[in-house]
Parts: sequence; structure tokens; C-alpha cells
Amino acid sequence: MRTTSRIAILACLSAGFCFGQDQDFTKVQIKVIKVGGSVYMLEGAGGNIGASVGEDGIVVVDDQYAPLADRIQAALKGITDKPVRFIINTHYHFDHTGGNELFQKQAPIIAQDNVRKRLEEGGRAGNGGSVKFDTKPQPKGALPIITFDHDVTVHLNGEDIRALHFPAGHTDGDSVIYFPKSNVVHMGDDFVTYGFPFIDVDSGGSIDGMIDGVEKAIAQLPADVKIIPGHGPVSNLDDVRTYVKMLKETRAAVEDSLKQNMTLAQMKEKKILDPWKKYSGEFISEDAFLETLYNSLTGQKNGKFIKHN
Repeated sequence: MRTTSRIAILACLSAGFCFGQDQDFTKVQIKVIKVGGSVYMLEGAGGNIGASVGEDGIVVVDDQYAPLADRIQAALKGITDKPVRFIINTHYHFDHTGGNELFQKQAPIIAQDNVRKRLEEGGRAGNGGSVKFDTKPQPKGALPIITFDHDVTVHLNGEDIRALHFPAGHTDGDSVIYFPKSNVVHMGDDFVTYGFPFIDVDSGGSIDGMIDGVEKAIAQLPADVKIIPGHGPVSNLDDVRTYVKMLKETRAAVEDSLKQNMTLAQMKEKKILDPWKKYSGEFISEDAFLETLYNSLTGQKNGKFIKHN
């Protein structure tokens, strides 16, 4: 994929992931972290990888970038000699699915229906404003061969591993992956720790869907569950509650401004998100997140109506 925004390039530096193929992966090391029970987290470049490891084999959640596949495989071998049995994609973005074609030579990939559709078709991803990048159609071998609408359960390693679809959150194909026996959940990019999140409005994501999905997850998860975010360190439910509070407060600020018939330019000029500026980063800055909220709530791309794929 070719990055079409300077902001997306800065993501490589600030949040530890990038959507382009120009990133230098030669110095990336895969770090293995035991999360809980039989579940591990692998950090490298791109989205966090989850791995359920047991006598039946390995269930991998997300697979980062193709150039890292051998190192990811070596890291898994450092945990167990058992084979990879399934790969689950939390959503379609290339920093979470770049290794699909290589890993699917070992085991089938599972994902929500829209993940396969977007990987197959390619298109434009973005917040409807300054954060955008183009995605190329992926080869047949990279496409999930098992897809689901609402949820699917993988019974392996004594776990009832459940992938549950979050409609219209980070994208239109998000899933959270719950490992009940290990008391661990992988939230994908519906929960990240790098600051304001990237909501892919151009790919069916929305602020309302993200808040609704994460709140439903909070209500259903045990109080002491350990959380693997899409990006960032292992977290807990208090971290997620703080994150949702920020999402709801910033949404309310934009909704109030819309009721006053303010334009996006006027909102930027008044810096209405300044009370939450600590969440501003090089990838999703205060202005970029304001664009995201405005476009999501109005169905516009900075003043022009959004046409979803």
C-alpha cells in the first residue's frame, strides 16, 4: 500500500505502526509477553498479535506485516513446537493483516465478512479528512477463507475462543476476540493506547459504533480481565473506561457545536477539543480527531457527503 498522507507516515514513528510498504523492518524485533492463562501478546511493528498456545496448537490473532512473518513464526516457536491452527483477523488494515498470505499457507484465516470484502476489493481508508491512505486488492491467498456475520467460536486448547463482531466501530469489519478460560480479550483497534484513535470513516467506521461496541464489551467482561489493545501495552478495564469517557466527551463537544451551527473550520479555530489535547499525537492530532468526529456525526467528508465502499 502507498501512504497518501504525511500524517500516516508519521504514524510509523509515533504509534509504532505504518500502513505503507516503505517501512524498514530490518531492525524490528518481536517481543513476547505472557498475558494470562495460555494467551501471549507479541509486539513488533503494526498491531499487537495475540496467541492462544496449548496442546492443540496455536490460534493467532492478527499477523502484522509480511516481512515480519519469519520472525513472528520464530517467536511462536520459542513458546511451543505446536503448529499454528487458525489465524483470526480483527479487521482489514494492513498493519494487522499483512502476513495473511504467508500464514495462510499454514492454517486457515477467520474474519468477519467485511474484512474479506475490503481485502479483496481494496479502496480508500481514512477519516474523511486529512488522514487517508489507499489499499490495494490483496491476492487470493491473503483472503480469509472462513468468514462470519455476527460471531464465531473456535474450540481449541480448552478455550471457547469467541470472535464477536463490533459493527461500524474502527471499521465495518471489527471483531474482538475473547479467551474466557485465560480471562483475556483482544480488542483490535477499537481500543488503543496511543491517544485519539483512528476511526476509518471511509471504511464504515463511526464514533457511535466504537462507543457502543466498547461499552457493550465492558458490560460483559469480567472486572479483572486483561486486555490486549490494538496498539499499546496490556491494559485493564479501568483503562478502557477512561478511553470511552474521552470518546463520549469529545463526541458531545462536537455535537454541541453542531447544534450551534458551527462549521468544521470554526470548531478548529475555537479549538473545541483543547480540553483533551493530551490525547493529541502525530498520527491523530487534535484537528485530525475533530475531523473524524465531524465527518462521522454529519456523514460528510469535511463538507462533502461520504460515499462508503
